Amino acid sequence: MSGFKEPGFADRQKAAQRARENLLKRFREQPGPDDPEVARRRAEREAIAANRERVRQEREAAKAEQKRREEEAAALEAARIAREKEEEEARQAALLAEQKAKRDARYAARKARGKRK
Repeated sequence: MSGFKEPGFADRQKAAQRARENLLKRFREQPGPDDPEVARRRAEREAIAANRERVRQEREAAKAEQKRREEEAAALEAARIAREKEEEEARQAALLAEQKAKRDARYAARKARGKRK
């Protein structure tokens, strides 16, 4: 059994040259931009991107519509609350006027009784 033979400088240089050649060979074997397979994959990616953009725009439109509906509902609710507040203020004013009228009537009746005596 022989021991491990450490590769020398020339061996390492040859191995590096072979690795560079293999890398260059693999690069040259890759299809070019005019290859039909590359064009097909690019078209697929573009179609996917266009579909993704369409879905995003639809989602944004749906969000905008939902936000518009929520704002409309909030405006209607605010109008209802304001109307109820005005009605409550009108009822309070009418109640106070009625109470004042009763009070004035009692006062006038008391004054009238005092003059009769």
